[in-house]
Amino acid sequence: MTKGELIDQLSKSASKSGVSKKTVEAIVSETFETIGKTIKKAGRFSYPSFGTFTVTKRAARKGRNPQTGEPIKIKASKSIKFKPAPVLKGKL
Repeated sequence: MTKGELIDQLSKSASKSGVSKKTVEAIVSETFETIGKTIKKAGRFSYPSFGTFTVTKRAARKGRNPQTGEPIKIKASKSIKFKPAPVLKGKL
C-alpha cells in the first residue's frame, strides 16, 4: 500500500465524519513525522497491538565492491528494526 492509497482509504472512512481528504493527508504526514522524530530521539517507538520500532547499530565491517571485487570498508551505521506485536502476528 502506498501513501496515496492509505490516504484514500482513510478519507473514505473519515468522509462520514465530515473530515476532508486534505485534513487526512496532513494527519497522516504529521503522524509519520512524529514517529520518526520519536525513534530518533528515544531510540524506540511502540504502538500496542501493532508493534515496536527500535534503532539498531551496525558495526563497521569489511566488504567487497561487486563490480571490481576490491575490498572496501563499510562504515558503522544505524538502522531501524520492527518487531510485530503478537496480536498483529496472529492476524497474518
